Amino acid sequence: MPLPVLVFPGQGAQAVGMGRDLADRCPEARALFARADELLGFPLTKTIFEGPEAALVDTSVQQPALVLVSLAALKAVEVKTGKPFECSAAAGLSLGEYAALAAVGALDFETAITLVRTRGELMKAASEKVPCGMAVVLQLDEAKVRAACEQAAAETKLPVSPSNFNGGGQIVIGGAHDALAKAMDLCKAAGARRVMKLPVAGAFHTALMQPAADGLREALKSAKISKARAPVYANVSAGPVQEPEAIRASLEKQLTAPVLWEQTVKNLAAQGLTSFVELGPGSTVSNMIKKIAPEAATRAVSTWADVEAAN
Repeated sequence: MPLPVLVFPGQGAQAVGMGRDLADRCPEARALFARADELLGFPLTKTIFEGPEAALVDTSVQQPALVLVSLAALKAVEVKTGKPFECSAAAGLSLGEYAALAAVGALDFETAITLVRTRGELMKAASEKVPCGMAVVLQLDEAKVRAACEQAAAETKLPVSPSNFNGGGQIVIGGAHDALAKAMDLCKAAGARRVMKLPVAGAFHTALMQPAADGLREALKSAKISKARAPVYANVSAGPVQEPEAIRASLEKQLTAPVLWEQTVKNLAAQGLTSFVELGPGSTVSNMIKKIAPEAATRAVSTWADVEAAN
């Protein structure tokens, strides 16, 4: 039977207190929290464990926080089992791709944490240039969502486009506020079951993130990236990458291109990879996977109790 696929959550999975029991029960995990604080020069751990929630919502804090907790969960499992967590492949939802790359040795811990801090700062700055946001569209086919975005962009002369294809009838769109509002109305008129604005201060994975992508390109040039031990299925292509230059290119493009999560899971399943272990807070990714590939077996590891149940 193939080894499992390691998967990691993205922004929105955060919660104050996440990872605290991992740090309390596993000294090796606790050391990762201390190292992240040292690397970033501010008490990230205190914000994660104690809040306030408003601080954790800041994308430049949220991004390193989520990757840190995901990698702490991985470390705790490896300590508990006494061996590296071997996998057939890895994947992450948006930000989670960085944790996936770290899990298979393409990024070391220090590089992963500092890169996502930079990524978060760049995305925050890009979001402040043009007031923008995101919305989730439920149960409307891709062609109609794309048509609604194209019409809204044409009418408002502002950008709006699909940003995440999450599966289970869920597509996220992002854009400048007026264009987004128009696209939301058009999606409703086209028969969407529901259209909801998301509580994010940016239009991630759209053209509005181009300034962030330009800045990230410079950071990626000097980042230490190694060949991955196992393939990582990239968000931008839904296909595997392992070589450093392919990883750099996909991470840069990821900021402005849609996240092809549904296709990623389908492509993994088509390879016979239907066992998934989610590492990090919550079980959002596991729930998505079950909707895309009902035959998949999923397990979420976010607490010490989950770690103890690991075999």
